[in-house]
This record gives sequence, structure tokens and C-alpha cells, in this order.
Amino acid sequence: MRRPAAALLCTVLLAGCAGPAQKRPGPADGRAQDPARAVSDSRHLPPVVDYVPTRDPVVFLTYDDGAERDPRFVGLVRERRLPVSMFLTDSVVGPGYGHFARLRAVGASIQNHTLDHPALRGLPYTGQRAEICGQQHKLRSRFGISPRLFRPPYGTYDRATLRAAADCGITAVVLWRASLNADGELSYTRGRPGLRAGDIVSVPSGESLSPSLTERTVRLLREVERRGLRVGRLEDYLERAPGRRAVGN
Repeated sequence: MRRPAAALLCTVLLAGCAGPAQKRPGPADGRAQDPARAVSDSRHLPPVVDYVPTRDPVVFLTYDDGAERDPRFVGLVRERRLPVSMFLTDSVVGPGYGHFARLRAVGASIQNHTLDHPALRGLPYTGQRAEICGQQHKLRSRFGISPRLFRPPYGTYDRATLRAAADCGITAVVLWRASLNADGELSYTRGRPGLRAGDIVSVPSGESLSPSLTERTVRLLREVERRGLRVGRLEDYLERAPGRRAVGN
């Protein structure tokens, strides 16, 4: 993922992930964005993806914030060998980084979701850069890694977000086409309902959510398997996707 990336198109979902201190923006915020215009005028900006074009029967499971630290989830990831991606917010994780170190040890990847979970769009470049680069530094100090993927809180971003992400070493801004609701049903940001190969799935987390993160994931895995799919490692597929161009469908 070190080569220059072509501009990617995706429609933004605003259902977003849970943020402890932020009021979630309304649905109109996402529809008002024009990601095509945002990424088309500078080739060095990271692509924005909610889907990865692939012929492999895979989907990608992503988890946000780090609020829910169910120890059984570590066992599930280990037993099922799930290459999930954890997008962490420092102010949400707090003293819980040890849990994510255990997840990383059993195959999960650790990615960037800002320091404090603000809605980034409209903030000055310097503030956005501080949020993204600040979390890069935190994750580097905790795990010795420099994440290449970034998810903006609530799925909102602008050109300043992409500039800041690029300057912090991010190579792809990751949104989602499908999101798992609290009732276990999936909702979709665009295209026909139903999981299909290449979909990026967001699994929101929160300490107050029930059923637990483990139980919700098990239900989701049943749907993945029912459709003849499996879980792929998002970073690997983004790196080898031709041109990393999103497919509008």
C-alpha cells in the first residue's frame, strides 16, 4: 500500500460508531458530502473505501472505538482465526489497551480512529491532523506499529481529513457498506441489501449494548457463512486491489 493510490468513490454512511462524548451528526451530514470531489483533485490523498473489489468470497469485519472489551471476544477471534480490524479511539479505550494487545496477539489488526472521537468534517486541518497523528503516536507507543488504515468518527470527513490522514502516514480511509444493528440485522449504505464479496462491515461497540460483542459477532458470522462467504484481512486486500478503485454498485 505504499504506491500512489487512485481516487476512490464511496457513499458515506452516517449511522457511524458510538462515541462517548460526541453527539452523533444527523443523516443529512453524510448525504451532503461529495467524496468524489474530495479525492479527485490530488493523487497523493488516500482513497476512501467502503468496499474492496475482489473475486474472492470474502467480507471484512471492522470494529470501532474500543468501548466494549468482552474477554470472550478474544477467544472467538483466536478459535475462528478471524482477521478482524479494530479501529481504536484513545479516549474510549482508556486503560483497556491490554485487551487489544491480546486481540492483536491472536490475529486482529489495530487501526486508527482518532484520539477523542470528534466529527472531523469542518474542523481546521491542524485540529484534524492532531487527532489522527496523535492516535498514530499513541498506537506506536503502545504496540510499536504505525497503522495504515483510518476510520473517521461517524463516517464524516472532508478534504482536510484526507490531507491530514496522508500526512500522518495513512494509506486508506475506511468506511463501510454494511453495519450491524443492535437487533442483529444488517443495514446498508448503498446498493442492494445483502452481504456480498468485498463488503466492509462495521460492527459498533458499546459497554451498554446487548447482546454482547461476542454474541453479535457469532450471529453475523452465521449470516456470512450462509451466503458462502468468509472473513478476509482488510489490509491485505486493500494492498493488492488493482488501483484500489471503489466500485459503485
